[in-house]
Amino acid sequence: MANHKSALKRIRSNESKRLLNKYQHKTTRNAMKKLRELTDKKEAETLFPSVVSMLDRLAKKNVIHANKAANLKSGLAKHVASL
Repeated sequence: MANHKSALKRIRSNESKRLLNKYQHKTTRNAMKKLRELTDKKEAETLFPSVVSMLDRLAKKNVIHANKAANLKSGLAKHVASL
């Protein structure tokens, strides 16, 4: 068990940040899955910028690596272009 007040606060704040990161990561994965399942090009083109924005936010907060975000965005862009 932590002995210092600051260590106890760090445990609390880490847990709340972990839950927020987990929620945002899962939401982004669901949005990517939804985008990949679309067959209508117009719908995909409207959803694509919001998914890219979500990935950029995760990369900025170091929830996922920046290169992984770039790789995912590239794959999604190829998918949208191929519709």
